[in-house]
Amino acid sequence: MLASVEKSERGYAARFERHYKHPVQEIWAVLTENEKLAEWFTELQIEELREGGMIKFQPHDDTFGPLEIIELKAQSVLEYTWGEDRVRFELYPEEGGCRLILIQKIHKISSHTPKDLAGWHVCLEVIGLLLDGKRLDSREDEWEKWYQKYSELLEQFRKQ
Repeated sequence: MLASVEKSERGYAARFERHYKHPVQEIWAVLTENEKLAEWFTELQIEELREGGMIKFQPHDDTFGPLEIIELKAQSVLEYTWGEDRVRFELYPEEGGCRLILIQKIHKISSHTPKDLAGWHVCLEVIGLLLDGKRLDSREDEWEKWYQKYSELLEQFRKQ
């Protein structure tokens, strides 16, 4: 399911929602423990897990710089900077599992925005598979498919 994208006061907001058949504690660990984080987002490493703490992000092509943790509520909220944008994970316990909401607060839609959204889409898919003890055959193929869909979705906002 594609993220929803809406215009907001300060730019745009892309919202992903996923339901996992795993408790909040397992999802939180995947988001915040470096050993588990590396299984779905190898370029991220949490340096200090606290508000004002840092996450190191080193993509393959260059160094993006440290990401600052803006909000942290254990087992519930993790929000950090993402360049000019912000990324926010919210976890909600549900019967039989957990609802995860990921919101990317986008300052300005650029040619890189569909790449980010496709990346988050695949990351959320990989998290679900990992928790279920499965693997994704090709992240690159999956990313390419979703990149095309997010490029089409964002085209309407580029015309505004």
